[in-house]
Amino acid sequence: MLEEGGCPKTMLSISDALEALDGRWKLLILFALSDGPLRFKQISREVMGITDKTLSKELKLLESNLLISRHVYDTFPPTVEYAITEHGMSLENVLKELHYWGLHHRKKVLGKVS
Repeated sequence: MLEEGGCPKTMLSISDALEALDGRWKLLILFALSDGPLRFKQISREVMGITDKTLSKELKLLESNLLISRHVYDTFPPTVEYAITEHGMSLENVLKELHYWGLHHRKKVLGKVS
């Protein structure tokens, strides 16, 4: 069965998932937030190598896809905290499996290089 643009239905759902999670940083940000809410600078420290500009852009995209929420506290200066949403937590098993697969892959690849 074909959907929009002539894509098979199953490919469309995978395409939607990849679009929501594309890029180098989104999964790393979600993984950082999986242990609980963090402020911007905390995320920046967890996701090493990301620039503030890129982090800001990625957080907005994750929020627009309902994967994270942004809470602004009424303090001076304002405190902003980011948290993974219930919808974002539905990726918990995917994130864990990617983590374990990455550990295994790193070990296997580094083992071949030696």
